[in-house]
Amino acid sequence: MIVFVHGVPETAALWDKLRAAIGRESVALSMPGFGTPRPAGFGATKDEYVAWLRDELDGISEPVDLVGHDWGAGITYRIATAFGDGLRSWAADVGNILHPDYEWHDFAKIWQTPGEGEAFFEAQNAASPEERGATFELFGVGHDDAVAMAGWSDDVMAGCILDLYRSATPNAHSHWKDAWGPTAAPGLVLHPSEDPFGDEVMAAEVAEMLGARMETLDGLGHWWPLQDPDASAAALTRFWDSL
Repeated sequence: MIVFVHGVPETAALWDKLRAAIGRESVALSMPGFGTPRPAGFGATKDEYVAWLRDELDGISEPVDLVGHDWGAGITYRIATAFGDGLRSWAADVGNILHPDYEWHDFAKIWQTPGEGEAFFEAQNAASPEERGATFELFGVGHDDAVAMAGWSDDVMAGCILDLYRSATPNAHSHWKDAWGPTAAPGLVLHPSEDPFGDEVMAAEVAEMLGARMETLDGLGHWWPLQDPDASAAALTRFWDSL
């Protein structure tokens, strides 16, 4: 079973086109608070999202090929390194975010700052989807997909994003280094060549530390599942077929 986990600021709908291009049995999970209700008492920290994903995977009786994007990738790396005995394989992008020397991008620094993060999302969510979508278009997302993505955002998601990022300072590795090393299941680190939030050198070093393969998605950016579902599907399928 292929299991997809999205990132920020997204929902499970991010994967619709890629899942169709792959044409295999799969499920795309929605992180709590991302197009879904935020459970009562849920702190939306990185470790609570890891626990949530562990529970979801425990409910799947067959071997899992786990695929994560953005914060879904961060959670995937943690599952693969600390709780990955039940995985058949894993694949994730932005490998650099798990590097010991990683420094958060400028958006994250705003979200991690009390007051500034709240003001950022208050302004964002007050704008129309067309206005918000223009930002995603700057990162290579097509107009219709960009507007759809902008429409996913709401106050519940904003609150979860703030809590998630504030749980990961100064970086994720500083919290999760206890399990850092080669994973039990084979892994693939994807590096979209045009991802402004990626770093090829750091991603390659993370892949080496995890004993994983690395593949570059030439010409694609951060939202590669939307930009070119066919090329993205081909890269993942090559990996799975090689296992």
